[in-house]
Amino acid sequence: MTPDPPRTSPGLRHSSAWWPRTPPSTWVRLDNAANIFLATRSDIDTKVFRLAAELDEMVDPAVLQEALDRVYAQYPLFRAVLRQGIFWYYLQESDRHPVVAEDVAPSVTHLYRFDSRDLLFRVLHRGHRISLEVFHALTDGTGALWFFQDLLTEYLGLRHPEEFAAAAPTGRSGVKQEFTVDAFSQWFGSRRGAGAFIEEATTPVGSTSSLVADNAGGPVASHEKASHPHTRSRRVVRVRGRLTPDRRTRVVEVSVPVRPMLDLARAEGVSLTIYLIALFFESLRATRVLRREARTMAVSVPVNLRQFFPSASGRNFFATIRLMHQYGVDSGADSLGAVCRSLDEQFQSQLTQDGLQRKIRRLVRFERHPLLRFIPRPLKDAVLGAVNHLNNRGITVAISNLGRVALPAPADPHVRRMFLHVSAARPQLSAISHGDVLTVSFTSPFVETDYHAAFVRHLTDRGVAVRVNASRVTAQELAEAEGDPSRLETCARRRQR
Repeated sequence: MTPDPPRTSPGLRHSSAWWPRTPPSTWVRLDNAANIFLATRSDIDTKVFRLAAELDEMVDPAVLQEALDRVYAQYPLFRAVLRQGIFWYYLQESDRHPVVAEDVAPSVTHLYRFDSRDLLFRVLHRGHRISLEVFHALTDGTGALWFFQDLLTEYLGLRHPEEFAAAAPTGRSGVKQEFTVDAFSQWFGSRRGAGAFIEEATTPVGSTSSLVADNAGGPVASHEKASHPHTRSRRVVRVRGRLTPDRRTRVVEVSVPVRPMLDLARAEGVSLTIYLIALFFESLRATRVLRREARTMAVSVPVNLRQFFPSASGRNFFATIRLMHQYGVDSGADSLGAVCRSLDEQFQSQLTQDGLQRKIRRLVRFERHPLLRFIPRPLKDAVLGAVNHLNNRGITVAISNLGRVALPAPADPHVRRMFLHVSAARPQLSAISHGDVLTVSFTSPFVETDYHAAFVRHLTDRGVAVRVNASRVTAQELAEAEGDPSRLETCARRRQR
């Protein structure tokens, strides 16, 4: 079968002369987590996420293109395009070649169009920033981060060869996201017993913050039930607001020094991730009226399964857990510290190999049920979409924390800040840190920024220096920004109580 003629899109271009053609028969089915992204993407939630780095100098597009050419050749997975059959979606290797583009569109806009055969990622540049946007069906946050780290290292090596001459970069070597490796099938697709899984998963369970460092998207475990014993029958708070005029994602970036944030979390005896969740809840409670029948807040938290079941696969390999807190039952249990401890207790109880294994096996069995194999793909999408919609009714917010990111020594000093943006149908908090700067990015499809302001006030009241930058989404904001590009960026200086 001869591949269809290529269709161009921003940041992508076909160049068969540059890249050798791959036999179109090289294909693989989507992994277990990826299918939900196809069934649930929408005009509001594009299932695209962005990794970005702010450098200490203006980006050179020509050098960035050369760096992309070199790194792209090492990642067969990123050459994939998405195809659809009668019963399932699948990835197929292509001969397309990515071309860097200027970052002029809103963050996390659509990457995949119906059977378009475009690449599922794009590399963008603007000013001091380099950005990588990825369609979540291709890979998760960890897989994208591997690619992005290599891209940044290669770019900075080309820009500053004299610095890299003395100390060659020591980036990832060996396997770089093989096209056919599916960690879900590798670990959960056979009849191997539980003992084999535990024996081979030699990586010990670490801190919660090191494990919540994977998915850059919303919940995939769409068939899971709420695990908190006191909230199964309670209505969960759902955040509503005025949609942005053209459905673009509102992004609010909050940059803070890492050390004071760690100190605040340690003062409550929890990880940074748990502290951010509790503060997110508190910010919503301070700005939104909680109805008597809906005082429970729930958060979806992704867990990097590579920490439990080692895999070098760059494809999606994560699960989600759900944490909850019911306000108004006991006023003493609603303080920030009490909520932190409650969430941490729930998190630790769910974060076990046995628990995660049972959850994933259930999802894999559902996906591979003999009857479902012969249901046409559009009907499967409709079923998954309906199930996901019901599941979303039990989630207030979502959070993703990619943790601390570092580059090889010669490249690392040239990066000032890193960012993670995730498309979202509800409020989403995404965290990533580099050096001594933690950046928390709020994304949502709504115009309002009330809980963002409450989040910032909480930190500044505790003496944390905060820098805030908000994307422009309304006609008035866009018009005002034309005269003063920095109008929407503010710095809240350190202040005392």
